[in-house]
Amino acid sequence: MNKPLGVLAGIVIVVGALNTAGAWYTGSKIEGVLQAAIVQSNQELATQLQGSTTHGTLELVSIERNLYSSTAHYRLKIQDDKAGPDAQPVELLFVDNIEHGPLPWSRIKTFKWMPVMAVNNYALEKSPFTEKWFAATKDQTPLKGQVTMGYNRSVDGHMELVALETKLDDNSTFSFSGLTMEAQTDAEGQNLKAKGYMDHLKIHAVTVDKPPVLVELNGLTLASDLKKTPFGFYLGQNVMVLSEGQLTYGAAQSVIKLKNFEYADSASANDNLMSGRLSYKVGEVTLDGKPVGSAQMVLTASSLDIPAMQSLMQIYQSKFQPQADGTLPQTPLTPAEQVLMQVQVEKMLAAKPQLALEKFTIKTENGESQFNVAMSLAKPASFEGAPVEVTKQMLTALDAKLLLSKPMIADLSAVQAQLVGQTDPQAIAKMASMNSEMAGVMAVQTGLAKVDGNNILASLNYAEGQVDLNGQKMSLEDFITAMTTRFGGVASQQ
Repeated sequence: MNKPLGVLAGIVIVVGALNTAGAWYTGSKIEGVLQAAIVQSNQELATQLQGSTTHGTLELVSIERNLYSSTAHYRLKIQDDKAGPDAQPVELLFVDNIEHGPLPWSRIKTFKWMPVMAVNNYALEKSPFTEKWFAATKDQTPLKGQVTMGYNRSVDGHMELVALETKLDDNSTFSFSGLTMEAQTDAEGQNLKAKGYMDHLKIHAVTVDKPPVLVELNGLTLASDLKKTPFGFYLGQNVMVLSEGQLTYGAAQSVIKLKNFEYADSASANDNLMSGRLSYKVGEVTLDGKPVGSAQMVLTASSLDIPAMQSLMQIYQSKFQPQADGTLPQTPLTPAEQVLMQVQVEKMLAAKPQLALEKFTIKTENGESQFNVAMSLAKPASFEGAPVEVTKQMLTALDAKLLLSKPMIADLSAVQAQLVGQTDPQAIAKMASMNSEMAGVMAVQTGLAKVDGNNILASLNYAEGQVDLNGQKMSLEDFITAMTTRFGGVASQQ
């Protein structure tokens, strides 16, 4: 035998032997690994669904072990309390073809030579709950994916919802391009990264007594970069971008279209305190092809006491969250719960949280309006004092500014007239102008704002018991009296 070929053959034999030994070892351990993963998944499900009416559990139904591969079957049960006590839970069945490491064939043929513990190739199976879903995908599995588990317990996953087109009823249709997701986590799922993309989704709903409705979404991108906190939940960044959305509705089949919608949130923790930012942006809105405008909103918060928030959330979920039938719980707070709630509120305020609507802008063809407000809170010496004194101590600072464009009001009034079916251009223009002027008059009459050219302006600043309303300074007591007089008088006249 040629010497280089002999060396190569020897390497192949050695690698094959090692892979066989590794596959046997992995096969003997795979059930324990799966059971541990299922326990962790159920714990995570319980955490993420906490506070909702939905519950879910994953279980290993069976496993068949072989030398180089194993086949496992899972059952996912989903129960929604709103469905009522007699409703059967949704059951989803999955089959998982597991390739044992260290060198699964699916990785070898794609030139991925790094040893791994296993490659899981899972797919949704047909069941009474998924028959229609399978029919819509022409009997292909509608959900499938692959998960690669490293020896360091890291996970690299791919999931796919396949494309489908189906009839919802005799006249309505649903079209879906499919969606792909990629995700990576480290050992114990402490760090999670994910990204996904959907090309389009279309729902065309037609009923006998109502005009057709068409909903279209195009170019949806999702991305997350999260880290698990010691408090059991994830913090980090989430982004959702929609290239275009469209709604066609009404007797006139009006078309509202938005482009470049962006949602983003970010949050971080420093010891027990959390800070976060939430933003929305709509790049362009049109109605029947005519421009309406754009909008943006940014909310921020800082110094939020995490344990106190969690405790208050638990009280809310047990005492104030609507039940399955939509009614509120009838059990009042016990004296102990009232004390606990006050203690947690005091902890929240002791952290001196800051809340802000940093930006809220609406821009139309002829004008742009802006609003922002920020406030700082603190723990008062006691909640038993006079309300004004408690407010002075609890609200340490507030600053708000409003710029309301009268041309923008006119633009949106014209859009509103079109939405309710008005078609006369002159009537629309007259009503829009009247509404914008009326807004200015009402602002001046209430004393809450002033008019400067085409803009309605208002500002409010509060600090150390003193209020500055549009340049007029007064004590907090005088401000409360003035507001009570103005709006109390208006209410009594109505």
